[in-house]
Amino acid sequence: MPREYLKKATLTAKSDASDVHEIVTGILVDIEAGGDQAALDYAAKFDKYEGSVILSDEEIAAACALVPEKLKQDIQFSHDNVKRFAQTQKSTVADVEYEVVPGLTVGQKAIPVDAAGCYVPGGRYSHIASAIMTVTTAKVAGCRHITACSPPHPGVGVAPAIIYAAHICGADKILAMGGVQGVAAMTFGLFDLPKANILVGPGNQFVAEAKRILFGRVGIDMIAGPTDSLILADGDADAHIVATDLVSQAEHGYNSPVWLVTDDRALAEDVMARVPKLIDDLPELNRDNAAAAWRDYAEVILCADREEMAATSDDYAPEHLTVQAADLDWWLNRLTCYGSLFLGEETTVSYGDKAAGTNHVLPTSGAASYTGGLSVHKYMKIVTWQRATRDGSKPVAEATARISRLEGMEGHARAADVRLAKYFPDEEFDLTANG
Repeated sequence: MPREYLKKATLTAKSDASDVHEIVTGILVDIEAGGDQAALDYAAKFDKYEGSVILSDEEIAAACALVPEKLKQDIQFSHDNVKRFAQTQKSTVADVEYEVVPGLTVGQKAIPVDAAGCYVPGGRYSHIASAIMTVTTAKVAGCRHITACSPPHPGVGVAPAIIYAAHICGADKILAMGGVQGVAAMTFGLFDLPKANILVGPGNQFVAEAKRILFGRVGIDMIAGPTDSLILADGDADAHIVATDLVSQAEHGYNSPVWLVTDDRALAEDVMARVPKLIDDLPELNRDNAAAAWRDYAEVILCADREEMAATSDDYAPEHLTVQAADLDWWLNRLTCYGSLFLGEETTVSYGDKAAGTNHVLPTSGAASYTGGLSVHKYMKIVTWQRATRDGSKPVAEATARISRLEGMEGHARAADVRLAKYFPDEEFDLTANG
């Protein structure tokens, strides 16, 4: 049977897209021209904060002292897990060299970018975990300088727990500035910061647009939209846990899609009956976000079998993908498009969001069909090199000369010709395009 939508979204992420390009472009132009003072003016306007922009060691220590000991232990636990996983990822990339033909050696080097700018959201929620995810991976990658940037609260400043997390994870500077102005400050090297080579971390639509506009002159992790999550569940799944997991992700924002894909109608109907009650039980802000996300963006899809479920999931290419179904190895081997995969009831997206070790900065809006999430690899340049003996250069020069002339690139051909003439003056070569 074809997919049956027991609940169909009335809106998509594109439905909510507003034209912020002109606004963000104007702010970036103003700040690049006006420097520190322009950034401070926008900070006063949008952040409504006039405290220290670059936190001093004393201010960092004072903020850290405000963090409860138990929370410090939890942040350290999460940091340790993220660090260990990042170190494991880094070990998969090695410097290599290989003699492709006798006398011609080529190689690869993994070089960390010099300066990273890590944006840590601090609006509706204080994203402690984002500080851990972005700063830790940059540190493990080997970046020389890491700036953590987070929006300050009016009259208060950056949340102490964010400061503590950024500090213990290895941030060299902490910038109390939000939105486009924060992104601009890291990109343009304001306030005596080094110019960022890469910008990473989630943010609102203005932050995302700023990163999109700046991409090219600076690297970025990805262009992120609203977070999204999909659950694959069979008839043996626990409906209460499935519903709870859907609601836990819907609370991210009013436009955060959540999807349930199943081959069991009874489970689908049970979950749909439970979700509104679970949403009603949330605190007000969380409740409003989850209710709107469930009402306007959520979908429940009934499939014929697990193969159709998997195909549906791959079509959606979700940021977060949970499997609560039998034969987890089958799903692990079959599924191909997701940002991060959570196999079995015993784990959940919330674990990955906060403390499990895998990174929570992930591709959204279907981008998981072509890219993965943030990792140490995003902070590293995989560059190549080559070296040759004169004998090793000979066959490469001949092939290069002929291919270049066939392409009409005579200058390239002559760069090969002169080497053959110098290294092998007594030999003749047919270096014509039809040679």
